Amino acid sequence: MSPVRRRDLAVLAAGLAVATWLLVRAFYQELPPLDWWLPAPLAVLAVAEALGARTLRSRLADLREARAALARADAPSPTKLVRPVEPLLVARLAVLAQASAYVGSVFTGIWIGVLLHVGPAVHRLQAAGPDTVTASLGIAAAVALVLAALWLESVCRVPPSSTDDDPAPGVSA
Repeated sequence: MSPVRRRDLAVLAAGLAVATWLLVRAFYQELPPLDWWLPAPLAVLAVAEALGARTLRSRLADLREARAALARADAPSPTKLVRPVEPLLVARLAVLAQASAYVGSVFTGIWIGVLLHVGPAVHRLQAAGPDTVTASLGIAAAVALVLAALWLESVCRVPPSSTDDDPAPGVSA
């Protein structure tokens, strides 16, 4: 599984920002008011993924530390009980992180497109003021989701192994 490319996320967000700006510009009068709580699910998901990344990182670090202590002959046995991490759980979290990065990028583009229309219209449209606040909150929540997802994805990566069985760099096997 290859990691998410940041360029793909940026292109997706930029394309959707332009498309949303065009749609909102054409149909803004027909849209319902944008409530401030609309970006809340993105923020909740961002917090959940950040907490999951922090927890998984500490569990994997404890597991690596315990394995390193067992590998050394002169080291005392680990005093802390370490619960193993299931590899399938890490794989599922990696897939969740990649999907969330794309979802966050999509919503970042959508909220930027909304803000591009309502931001300049704050002084001439009464409804644009609250919609600007909602769009700003939406951008913040969506960017937080992308960052949390990228962090979770980086935590799920398998570190390179350093065994003597591996070929030297530059040598094909």
